[in-house]
Parts: sequence; structure tokens; C-alpha cells
Amino acid sequence: MAGRSSRESESRNAPERDGRRHVAIVGGGIAGLAAAWYLGRDGGDRVRVTVLEGGDRVGGKLRVSEVAGVPVDEGAEAMLAARPEGRELARLAGLGDELVDPGPTSSLIYSRGALRELPKGHVMGVPSDLAALGRSGILSPLGFLRVPLDQVLPPTLVRTDVSVAAYVRARMGDEVVERLVEPLLGGVYAGRAEYLSLDATMPRIATAARTERSLLAAARQIAQEGASRPRGPVFTTLARGLGTLPEALAAGSGAEVRTGTLVRELRRTDNGWRLVAGPANAPEEIEADAVILALPAVPASRLLQDEVPKAAAELARIEYASMAIVTLAYPRSAFPALPEGSGYLVPPVEGRAVKAVTFSSVKWPHLAKAAPDLVIVRCSIGRLGEEQVLQRDDAELVSLAMAELTDVLGVRGLPRDSRVTRWGGSLPQYNVGHLDRVARIRAAVAMQPGLAVCGAAYDGVGVPACIATARTAVGRILDHLDPRGEWRHDRGKATAKSA
Repeated sequence: MAGRSSRESESRNAPERDGRRHVAIVGGGIAGLAAAWYLGRDGGDRVRVTVLEGGDRVGGKLRVSEVAGVPVDEGAEAMLAARPEGRELARLAGLGDELVDPGPTSSLIYSRGALRELPKGHVMGVPSDLAALGRSGILSPLGFLRVPLDQVLPPTLVRTDVSVAAYVRARMGDEVVERLVEPLLGGVYAGRAEYLSLDATMPRIATAARTERSLLAAARQIAQEGASRPRGPVFTTLARGLGTLPEALAAGSGAEVRTGTLVRELRRTDNGWRLVAGPANAPEEIEADAVILALPAVPASRLLQDEVPKAAAELARIEYASMAIVTLAYPRSAFPALPEGSGYLVPPVEGRAVKAVTFSSVKWPHLAKAAPDLVIVRCSIGRLGEEQVLQRDDAELVSLAMAELTDVLGVRGLPRDSRVTRWGGSLPQYNVGHLDRVARIRAAVAMQPGLAVCGAAYDGVGVPACIATARTAVGRILDHLDPRGEWRHDRGKATAKSA
């Protein structure tokens, strides 16, 4: 394809070559593939979709491979069950029978030299129950005594977005930030509470910060509201690994999915958009009526810098963190006792390389059933600002993970198998001002007909959140291509008739 002349490529990829409108999706991660699936469903035979992925595989941070003969996810290994988007799309893609619930999902904190239970009723690490906080032993005696002062201190007036650390520290002190909030946020973003946006990462706390005097009282109210709702599993996944979802979406979307096709330029034309892909010495031009950019912020910024410079400038300011996941498969006899709960988190203040440990064989009963003689463990290494540790080779990272398990859990001997997966620049940082930045990006993109963006850089880093951004992007594109809703109306009638 790369050696084809521009004229031949233009003819091959011209919009409406067969009466259908052509939509190009740049990026083959979960957001791009979800967008392709929804376009195929809602656009029907009126739309032709091409997914252009620069790497050699689709799926982004969803990937599964075997460790000791057991399929185990390399990246994201769970979806929030409370959000319906992930489970719904898995069912639509034909994987509904593979959705499985977790076993114990309670997490521990490694603090002050020991594993300790997270206090009951916390809200992303913000305590709501002083008695439970005291029993946990996570804070020092002085750190614990600082927390109830929140109830008598003058109000902390929050009128604009601030960092999580700035607000929580003002109300409850340093140790709540360092030993509770920091590891919880780090587990999601691999970021730092000093920089992360209160509005973007803890929206319910942010709302309370604008109306409530006491953070403790606000957290208690939020926890009580949560306890009153119907309770079910917090997470869900797929029996053969969450990494099987991308291929199912690609196969079911009806899209042409092209890997190894790096898009280098995006230009507006009289009839839509022109994308330039492939190497500079043999470029391929691809014409499309509409384009969805399902890319991380930096490559999206590069593509938009000429046509949508305001959006490009805002995207370029979104920082990313890197991390690695070391997966170890130990014989069950290596553990003095089976771990309780789903794993533990490590505050940065502890100075340990491993920031989180997941006991996969405990968290996911289907893994324990598949390998009853093994204990599979995932160790996450790397936070924002700790890129130096990730420069070590794979063997050193495995040694770090093994040393962690020996020190904290008393694990003996060597694992039967190990795997190191590096995710460089993979986790967007929702720093202070993130929501306003995203609003400016979308406002600038909205000025360009037939263009939309989606992915983890905008409204959430989890799988359901990425899928939600894809649905929003598809809605925008279909509103452009089918402003009267005629295609979707006809398709809805056909679907009802066939049912």
C-alpha cells in the first residue's frame, strides 16, 4: 500500500466510492474500536469505516497473553461494573457469556511497616469514619489527631479547581494525603495528588468543597448515600481476559482495520478530510468524509496543529505517566498463607518501587480455577516523576517485584513464570484545570464539521469511560453525515421489524 501513487490511493480511498460515506478512525485502542463498532451499528450500510492503527496490533492498553500457561491481562484487567458501557458493549460484541465477577475486592494499604485495612466508608481515601480510621493504624497518632480538626477549622473556600492535595491537606492534614489519598489516586492515574485536579478526579468531593464547611461531614454523607444504593460487584472482566474485547469489536464492527498505518498529517478538503499515512518517502493519501481521532493527547495534538491549532495547543499540555506491570506466577506453596483481599496499595512516602500489588488468583476466581496450583500476582511499578526506575531492564524489574513480595508477604522461592509489560506514556494526568481544558478542546473541534475526538485523555481513564467518549464522538459524526436522522430512523425500523 505504501508504494501506491497519490492518485491511485486517492481513487482507492475516495469518499462515497460505493455510495457510502467514509469515516476514518485514527487509533485502534478501545475507544477507536468502540467508535468503529457503533458506527457500523448505527450507520449501517450507509457508512464505510476504516480504522488506522500505527502499531502492529489493535487494542491499546488491552492485551492478554499467557503466564505459566494461563491467559492473564497485560494492561487493564477490569471494568467498573457500576458503569454500564463496558458490560453492554461486551454483550453486543458477543462476549456476554464471558463476563465474570470478582471474588474478594477489598484492598489493603502498606503503611508504617505493615499491611493495614482501608478504613470503612472512605471516599477515594478521604476518611468518613474516625473510629474506623483509628483502628486501621494507617496514620501515626499525630496524623490521626489532626483529622478531626477539620470539624472546627474555618471553611476552606474553593471557588475554582484546585489540586486534590491542596484541599484535602487544608482540611485533614498531610498524612491523609500521603498515606490514603495518594495511593488511591496513584492506583488509577499513576499520578500525584499535588497536581491532580479535584474537579476531574474527585468530583463529589469537589462539589462538597464548594458548599460544605467540613470535609469529614461531606465524606460521611457521600459514604452513606453510597451504602444506601443496591450493592453488587465493583468490577467485572472477561473470562479469557479483557484483552479479548478489542479483537471481538474489530471483527464485529464491519470496519476495515489496518495496522502498521501511521497517520502523519490531517488536512481539511472541500469535501471532508485528507489523511496522509505511511513513510515520508512513500506517502498514502486517504480521503474521508469524517474523521475520529482516538489517540493519546500528544499524537492528536500533532495531527490537529495546522487545522485546529487551539485544540492542538491544549492537547499538548496534557501530561502522561509511564508504568510497568510485572506478572508473576508462583507455586501456591511459595506463600506462607494465601493473601486476603484483592491486593494492596503502597503510598509514595514509603519509598518503595512497587506502587500496587494485585492478587489476581484471589481477585478473579476463574484464574484460580484455571490454575489451582498457582498464585498469580501483578505488581505495578512507576509513578509520575519516577521514570528512572523504569529504565532498568526486565530482569531487574522482576527482581524488584519478587523482593517486594518476599519482604511484605514472606513469599519463598522463585516464580514458575514471569512477564514484564511496559506502558510508556500511557496514563493521562488530569491535572488542575483539566475539565476546562477538555471543554476548550471540544469547543475548538466542534468548529470543524466532520471531526471528533475520543479516548482516555478526556473524561476518564477506565474502559467504560473510553467507550462513552467513543459513543459521543460517533453521535457527533452521524449528526454531521445524517443531520435529519434518516439513516438511524430507517435502521431502527429495520431492527424492530427483524425483532
